[in-house]
Amino acid sequence: MLLFPSWQDIAIRLLLTLIAGALIGFDRGSRGHAAGLRTTMLVCLAASIAMIQANILLSTGGKADDSFIRMDVMRLPLGILTGVGFIGAGTILKRENQVTGVTTASTLWIVTVIGLCFGGGQIALGIVATVLSVVTLSGLKLLDDRMTREHRAIVIVRQKPGEPYLDLDAAIRPQGYRAELRQSGKADEGGQARLWFEIVWKRSAIADNPQELLSLLDRTCHVESFRVTSEARH
Repeated sequence: MLLFPSWQDIAIRLLLTLIAGALIGFDRGSRGHAAGLRTTMLVCLAASIAMIQANILLSTGGKADDSFIRMDVMRLPLGILTGVGFIGAGTILKRENQVTGVTTASTLWIVTVIGLCFGGGQIALGIVATVLSVVTLSGLKLLDDRMTREHRAIVIVRQKPGEPYLDLDAAIRPQGYRAELRQSGKADEGGQARLWFEIVWKRSAIADNPQELLSLLDRTCHVESFRVTSEARH
């Protein structure tokens, strides 16, 4: 970190900051995520400006050794990281067993650190961090989509009086699905029973197709409702 950065140095830092934020933000925005192009650019720029401000304040000229006030300028970027932590926490949502926004929060965190790198004059480190971040978000997305993961859904089925016991697990297990009875009760005055089953299966994100499961259930029982409770995407 230069003790007396010139305006040319500051301009280069800010330009690289905007480029880094744009590269990462474009990837997120094109996929429809909350933290898109402008958000990541602003977060990255704010961190860079804070670090540049800390760099400028590093100068000790004109300060007496016995001065009563001693300023720790590094608290400024630490405060930026803390603030972004609150912003990132606000992007994480939990609906029952499904958690979304974790990758978005991580993206805001990494662009903040990249901004601090460029703002502090660590150009090479900032460039390497930007490249690795883009590769992780874009390149590894293909691998992430092909990873096998667990999916869950709740299905409510109706069973008419006199029908044999519905062994849904035995009916769908040969196709790679598992079913577990969670709740049962009367549906109406006609005496139809309502059964709540939890369906569990493992597929990759690109191979998963709930319509296939719905067709299988429709051939097996009388489906009243079907609701996915956990998915692979973040």
